[in-house]
Amino acid sequence: MAHERAHERLHGRERELQAIEVMLDRARDGHGGALAITGDAGIGRTALLEAAVGRVTVRTPGSRKGKAFRVLGTTGVPGETAVPYAGLHRLLRPLAGEVARLPPAHRDALATILDGAPRAEPFVLFTAVCELLGRAARNGPVLCRADDVQWLDRGSLEVLAFAARRVEEEPVAVLFAVRDGRRDPGGLAGVHRLRLAPLDEDAGRRVLRDALGDAFDGAFDGAARGDLAEEIVDLACGRPAAIRDLAAALTPGQLSGAAPPPRALPAASALRALHRRRYLRLPAGARRLVLMAAAEEWLGAATVARAARADGIGAGDLDAARESGLLRFEGEGVTVRNRLVRSSLWADASREERQGAHALLAAALVQEWQRPRRLWHRAAVSGEPDDGLAAELADAAAAARTAGRYADSWRSWQRAAALTVDHATRTDRYLAAADDAWASGRSRRARAMLRQARPDGRDGTHAARAAGLRGRIEAAAGSPAAALPMLRDAAEGLAGKDAEAALDALMWAAEAADASGDHRAYLEVAGRGASLDLARPGPRTRLMLDHLAGVAAAIRGRYREAADRLGRAAGLGAAVTDPAAGAWAALSAFALGDGTAARALAAGAVASARRSGDAPAESFALVVAGRCEALLGHPPAPIAACHDGLRLARATRLHGHAAEHHATLALTAAFNGDEDAARGHLERLAGTADQHGLTRAAALGSWAPACLDLAADRPADAAARLALPGGAGLAHPPARLLAVPHLVEALVRTGEHDRAARAFEHFGRWTDAAGTGPGPRALSRRCRALLAGRDGEAEEHFAEALRLHEAAGAVFELARTELLFGHRLRRGRRPRAAREHLRAALRIFERYGAVPWAARARAELRAAGSGDDASRAAAGVAKLTAQQAHIARLAAEGATNREIAARLLLSPRTIDHHLRNVFTRLGIRSRVELARLIR
Repeated sequence: MAHERAHERLHGRERELQAIEVMLDRARDGHGGALAITGDAGIGRTALLEAAVGRVTVRTPGSRKGKAFRVLGTTGVPGETAVPYAGLHRLLRPLAGEVARLPPAHRDALATILDGAPRAEPFVLFTAVCELLGRAARNGPVLCRADDVQWLDRGSLEVLAFAARRVEEEPVAVLFAVRDGRRDPGGLAGVHRLRLAPLDEDAGRRVLRDALGDAFDGAFDGAARGDLAEEIVDLACGRPAAIRDLAAALTPGQLSGAAPPPRALPAASALRALHRRRYLRLPAGARRLVLMAAAEEWLGAATVARAARADGIGAGDLDAARESGLLRFEGEGVTVRNRLVRSSLWADASREERQGAHALLAAALVQEWQRPRRLWHRAAVSGEPDDGLAAELADAAAAARTAGRYADSWRSWQRAAALTVDHATRTDRYLAAADDAWASGRSRRARAMLRQARPDGRDGTHAARAAGLRGRIEAAAGSPAAALPMLRDAAEGLAGKDAEAALDALMWAAEAADASGDHRAYLEVAGRGASLDLARPGPRTRLMLDHLAGVAAAIRGRYREAADRLGRAAGLGAAVTDPAAGAWAALSAFALGDGTAARALAAGAVASARRSGDAPAESFALVVAGRCEALLGHPPAPIAACHDGLRLARATRLHGHAAEHHATLALTAAFNGDEDAARGHLERLAGTADQHGLTRAAALGSWAPACLDLAADRPADAAARLALPGGAGLAHPPARLLAVPHLVEALVRTGEHDRAARAFEHFGRWTDAAGTGPGPRALSRRCRALLAGRDGEAEEHFAEALRLHEAAGAVFELARTELLFGHRLRRGRRPRAAREHLRAALRIFERYGAVPWAARARAELRAAGSGDDASRAAAGVAKLTAQQAHIARLAAEGATNREIAARLLLSPRTIDHHLRNVFTRLGIRSRVELARLIR
């Protein structure tokens, strides 16, 4: 049972467990094998061995896996590496009773191991062990488990490896666990290696949850829990043993969020002791070099050379440091192996050793571009308040901020603040550090700087600035509902002092309200914005006020007023350079259904954010760009903005933004009829949306299953989903409005015209308002065509819908309208006219790889009496999978393999493999032929 429980706690190792399971299953069937599990200290090699033992020692009656293994085990011990066959003695001792049944030569050879007899001929000994294991396996499969192989004596390793390479016809499995490092045991040639990578963040959090138990959920609030969990998982560098060590040493203050997270492993940790032993074995010069590397993220070769000359560090010291396994030498520089090693070394160093490393670096970093880092090390050597040095650091921080180097600027602000005497100035610099840490994508560091700031209660501006940034971080990385009061407080505190800053806080409060689905709060925030005393507002300010007022009017159902204000906001987008304002202008155009303007404004906001180096601004702009592209552009196409945004959101841990991208990608896949991809994104969305209260993302995502139903020609299922309370975003009015055309289509196709007409009412009012773009008006016309009782009226609406789709550039919606128009014409006994529209729909669906939609179009064509719909292009493209069709279309448009790989998050080699299959299926040999075939 202990082994079973250990296996249940093994997180993030599904691939490795599957590989072990396959080997064990083969061994049960008489086809043995061997596997060497490798990885760093603390990575979980022993846990995998225990999981394997747990799987083979529990019988499952009546199943193929009911055969319990006999387990033989050994573990390498540092003190026995020079003792011949010590490890093998431990492994084979349980089989001593079997030895008497072996042939005399083998029996005598094994006496070398079990009885200490004189050494036998090696080959005889090797074959004797193979014979013994084979005999032991006659009564059932055998698992040989060897842990810490790096410490096994040479003889034992050679014998075990020899046997492991010869068990393929025996029910014997051999598992080795080997620590990476300086002492590679060798001898395992021919044995497949399975290297354990560090755990990802999700698996690391699950390990932490297991280690903390109830404390993980109950002892501290969400923001503190998130920061602490991220810090521990990040510090542990994916090592489960390190996560457990850190969790075990947490204090009540750290669990409550009152004290900062740990900076290093506890002193009693075996991993920290390992790093300490490696460090202490080094000569003095090598130790100084290692500590210098620990004090810097990366040391260039020139800096190392200058420091070495100044401190008498010789070539031998450099070689010793290189061989220690504590450093990584990359190109022209050196760095500590990982953050876990760095923090352990720094924690064990004395104050004098640390200051010595800082002093060496301050003297060695002589280039002008190295000035900020030189000042950091001078500040670390000083350690005492020093307004002069603080002013230098503040100047360096301001210069780095201007250049968009926020990763440098926040650290300089932090060090400047620590050396500043005056409380107000110190607070101001900590707040600047928080702002720039946030801009660099380090939300956890930003929150730490906010805690350091400790604004004076008498200074409302500092408190309001802190509340505003805390709210922005919480809205993007935590709970938008929790962010709302913070941002309201910020706006209130700033209103009488800096109305422009107060409006910024209100804009982010409105975004938080929309993300959480609280539209009453949105209206209240918009009212506050309208009441601000803003003298001579510029384009950016007018844009934000118009956007707030326009969305508020739309929520109230005042569509003409909404269209007017949103149109003005979108029109001001070209006059602003601020990425957030550009994104809000894009959202205004999006609300009006002006796809061309929305996509252009969103792309401009992304470009502006990238130029500025502001990671959260870029992430927000990518959320907007992805939404505009998916819902107003070409939804079946892979959306580069979403994939780029998802990578950035994950890297910066902006969970809300990641959820938005998963929702958009789920919709994109659903529009295309790609059920597997849609379900995958919905699964990733569900947990995050529930945990953080992301109503908007959940609402958009809930629309996807209904789109899948429509693509698969299941209108009744689609109607049922869209009509459910909360279905298709009923908890989020804008999402509900966007889903109306799909609901109307589903209801009409199931014969529920009255319900369809009622559902269409608000959408029709919105699209009839002056200022809405051709995209929504095309969908409105399509709905009217579906609801029309007379064929002539329906044709008129369909024709206008097609014209408007063309004007909007919404090619995929145009194809869907062509399909519905063709269906209506066929049902009206006009097959020739129907075929024209159905062929047009089929061409577009095939171009986008929309397999279910193409199948529907072909079915309609057959029903309309078409015999030529299976042309070479149609038949060939129809054979492609959705992924192959996407890749083929991108290649036909001229994208290189590397460009396609970047857009689809695949490797260029995988793209090449898919294209070869595409060429084979289509019977072509070049991209030129592909471009001719797919247009």
